[in-house]
Amino acid sequence: MLQAREGQRIPQVTFRVRENNEWKSITSDQLFAGKTIVLFSLPGAFTPTCSSTHLPRYNELAPVFADHGVDNILCVSVNDTFVMNEWAKDQESANITMIPDGNGEFTEGMGMLVDKADLGFGKRSWRYSMLVKDGVVEKMFIEPEEPGDPFKVSDADTMLNYIAPQAKTPDQVVVFSKVGCPFCAKAKQLLSDKGFEYVDLPLDNKVRGKVLGAVSGVMTAPQVFINGKLIGGAEQLEAHLAA
Repeated sequence: MLQAREGQRIPQVTFRVRENNEWKSITSDQLFAGKTIVLFSLPGAFTPTCSSTHLPRYNELAPVFADHGVDNILCVSVNDTFVMNEWAKDQESANITMIPDGNGEFTEGMGMLVDKADLGFGKRSWRYSMLVKDGVVEKMFIEPEEPGDPFKVSDADTMLNYIAPQAKTPDQVVVFSKVGCPFCAKAKQLLSDKGFEYVDLPLDNKVRGKVLGAVSGVMTAPQVFINGKLIGGAEQLEAHLAA
């Protein structure tokens, strides 16, 4: 049975990483000593949940963690440094330090090394997250031991809620637009002026009407969504922001 190691020191290991085509050694002390660290560990680079949700959300919330005293966020996986480096290039991970635990030494020391031979993975890390202060584990969130790859408690929002329950997370904004649309340009400028970061999804003529009709009930662009709520076109957005 996997057990939390709250109150215990993290394992002392040396990680081998590849930076700028050169080998480099990084010790546990270099990563943790005198620092407040959030670490999340996962079964493998490029795997679905890890790539679609786990890593991107920690990356997105990294500035909020920093505002509440976290010095760095580490992503640990039992993969070699070449795999982790390629995954970093492929993912939204600019705010995350990728740690290759290629030999599984750190993961084994945490008691989180599990057998995934049924998937052809060999020994890998169970999915968990933890808050570490000056090398001592303060809090661990370990996924329940059930079949598959559970992802219920090691997510970034759960960790942030533990550290700073009142923290405000970034708004998630999507603009469905079309190329050359002045109303779309106005909507995006309104969002930029208010400091919103947004995802722009331009739609071509073949699919625009069907997509917009399906997601918003309106077939004209732009259509703006904020935190899952339909705001509407440029005029509706202007009114929303003014309010």
